[in-house]
Amino acid sequence: MSTSPLLATSTPAASADVRTVLLHQVSWGAIFAGAVTALVSQVILNMVGVGVGLSSVGAHAADNPAASTLSLGAGLWFVGSGVVAALAGGLIAGRLSGKPVAGAAGLHGLVSWAVTTLVVLYLLTSAAGGLIGGAFSGVTSTLGGAGSLVGGTVQTAAQAAAPSLSKITNPLDGIEQTVRQQAAGQDPQAAKDAAVAAIRALFTGDPAQKAEAETRAADALAKAQGIPAEQAKAQIQDYRKQYDAAVASAKQKAEAAALATKSAATQGAFYGALALILGALAGFLGGRLGAPKPDTLVAGYDARRA
Repeated sequence: MSTSPLLATSTPAASADVRTVLLHQVSWGAIFAGAVTALVSQVILNMVGVGVGLSSVGAHAADNPAASTLSLGAGLWFVGSGVVAALAGGLIAGRLSGKPVAGAAGLHGLVSWAVTTLVVLYLLTSAAGGLIGGAFSGVTSTLGGAGSLVGGTVQTAAQAAAPSLSKITNPLDGIEQTVRQQAAGQDPQAAKDAAVAAIRALFTGDPAQKAEAETRAADALAKAQGIPAEQAKAQIQDYRKQYDAAVASAKQKAEAAALATKSAATQGAFYGALALILGALAGFLGGRLGAPKPDTLVAGYDARRA
């Protein structure tokens, strides 16, 4: 039997180098196969989560779980399904890579998870996400709470702050309504509008012209209500106290809304990072578990030669 010149001249060191290169060469086909497997697995698991979530909702609102409970459950299910999908994708990528070295197969699983993550981010931030969102609107609505755990931290923070922001009203609204009610039926509409405008200018105008603005407001209010100027000035002082209290209340509500936004965004960022780390570990572990055994590769090679 003749021996190949290349094999005849090769040294043990050269053979070891060639073996190292072959064992650590990237198999993009295996990586893409693992990414596709992970994506499909996550879709299936999320559909199961939708079914479980809908089955827990009854016809009577009193028997249904709280919205926060559903949101938390959906988020945990979404993260768990992502970890399981990354494990499945890594397992496929590691097995198809043909690398009997556990480390190399694990890296294929890790890269497969990275490709899957990039695809998901692309779908969520591009026009393609709109098409998918329309086709799977039920999944999106059911898993809406997962946004606080993965990715959608800004939107979730805004939703968390929305109730507090909705309670913030214009401090002048109540004062203007009181002025119009007290002046109703006593003077023409123009007089009431002039009084409201003068009071608004008093509270929102230049502080350096406060005294002059207060005098004009008192005169306009006295004319609109048909009361003495001193009584109008007393009402102006009451309005000022009411305005200061409304401003302080609005400031407290705004601070509470900002705190809720910050808390939601912070928690979302940490939970999202934790979910990504768990997914990466699952992908790497799946790749290591899927690494083919050396004797399996030799048997397959011998079978193909025969």
